[in-house]
Amino acid sequence: MPPAPQQPSAPAVPAGLPGTAARVLDLVASGVVSSRADLVRELGLAASTVSARVQELVDQGLLTEVGEGTSRGGRRPRLLRIPDDGAVALAADLGSHHVRLAAVGLTGSAHDVEEHALDLAAGPAATLGVLVERLRALAERQRAAGRTVRGLGVGFPGPVDTGAGRVVAPSRMPGWHLFDLRDRLADALGLPVLVDNDANVMALGEHRTVLPHLRHLVLVKAGRGIGSGVISHGTLYRGAGGAAGDISHVRVEAAAERPCSCGNIGCLETVASGASLVAALRERGLRVDGAADVLRLVRDGEPRATTLVRQAGRHIGTVLSVVVNFFNPQAVVLGGALAEAEPLVAAVRGMLYERCLPMTTSDLVITASATGPDAGLLGAGHAALRELAHEPPAEPGRVAAAPATEPGRACEAPVAEPGRA
Repeated sequence: MPPAPQQPSAPAVPAGLPGTAARVLDLVASGVVSSRADLVRELGLAASTVSARVQELVDQGLLTEVGEGTSRGGRRPRLLRIPDDGAVALAADLGSHHVRLAAVGLTGSAHDVEEHALDLAAGPAATLGVLVERLRALAERQRAAGRTVRGLGVGFPGPVDTGAGRVVAPSRMPGWHLFDLRDRLADALGLPVLVDNDANVMALGEHRTVLPHLRHLVLVKAGRGIGSGVISHGTLYRGAGGAAGDISHVRVEAAAERPCSCGNIGCLETVASGASLVAALRERGLRVDGAADVLRLVRDGEPRATTLVRQAGRHIGTVLSVVVNFFNPQAVVLGGALAEAEPLVAAVRGMLYERCLPMTTSDLVITASATGPDAGLLGAGHAALRELAHEPPAEPGRVAAAPATEPGRACEAPVAEPGRA
C-alpha cells in the first residue's frame, strides 16, 4: 500500500487516554463500571476530575444516572447508564459496489439498517451525492424517533488518513486519491464526521459488541479485497501513518509474479481476495459475478470453487501466522463475505496451528465474525460516538438539502496543493 501522507493530523479525541469523555463512555458502555466511584477506582483519577467528565456527558445526553447501587460504605452511589433512546451516530459501511447504513447507539443497538447499490469505482462525483441523500433521510428518521444525531462514522474500503479524513491511493477506485471525504460529508450534512478504513471499523465493531473482555485481537476482512484491523490493549491500533494491519500486499510464494493493483508483484491479494477468486473461476469456465456467487458454488459443493477457497484460506493463514507469532493476540476473527465459507475458515485455522508457536495458539480463539455484515456499521457508529464525544450536537436545520445554486459542490474532487501529494 502506498504510504500515507507524511504529516497526518491527530484524531479529534485521543483514543484510550484515561480521563477523557471517550474513555468514560467506553467503560460504562462495556459494563466495566457502573458509578462515579467505580470510575475513580478504574481510572486512578481524582473524584473531582471524574465528576466533571461524567457531568459533561450527562449534559450532552450521552449518559444518565438512575437509581442507587450497593453501598461499599457511606452513601449509596447513583448508577451510570447509556440511554437507549438518546444519542446515535449515523454509520456508513462502504463496499466497492454497495453501502450499508444505520444509526448506532452507545449501547450497541443499530436502528434502520439498510443496504443500497453504490459503485465506488465510478468516482466521488458520481456517488457522493447519492450517499449524502441517503444519509440525510436516515438522519431525519432518527430525529423523528426522538434521537439526537451526534455525528457520522464511515468505513471506506481502502487506505485512509484518519486524522485528515482523506482517502489515500485506494486500489481500483479512480478519482478517490486524496479526496477529502470527511470534510465533504461534514459540509453536506452539517455533522462532525470520522472516516476510517473498513477493516478497522469492523475490528472495532466485533470487539465492542462481542469480545469486549479481550485486550488484543486481529480481525481479517476477506471480501473483494483483504485487510485487517488490530485491537491492542483494548483500543484500535492504527500505526504511525494509519497503515497498520494492511496484509493484502504482503508477498506470498504462491502468487509468484502475478501483478497487483499496488504496482508490485506476488501480493496476497492476487491469490486470496474475492476479486482474485472470481477471476480464477471465470478462467475455469464458471459463471460468477462476485463473492455471493463464490459462496453459492462452495455451498453447492462445486469442487473447483471449494478448492480455490480452501487454497485462499491457506494463503491468508500463512501471512497471519507471522502476525500471530509477532503480535500474540487473544483472538483472530475472520470477517467479510468470504468468512461465510467454512473451508476458508478451516484452512486459516489449520495454517495457524501448523505454523505458529504452541505458546501463541494454546489459548488463541480463531473464529468467524459473530456480527457478520453489521460489524462495520457497529464499529463506525461506535467510533464516531467515541471520538466525536466533545462535539456539540448538530442543529437540525443544518441537515437541509444542499443549495440548488451549488450543484455537486460536495462531489467535486479536490485539487492537491503543490508538494502535498
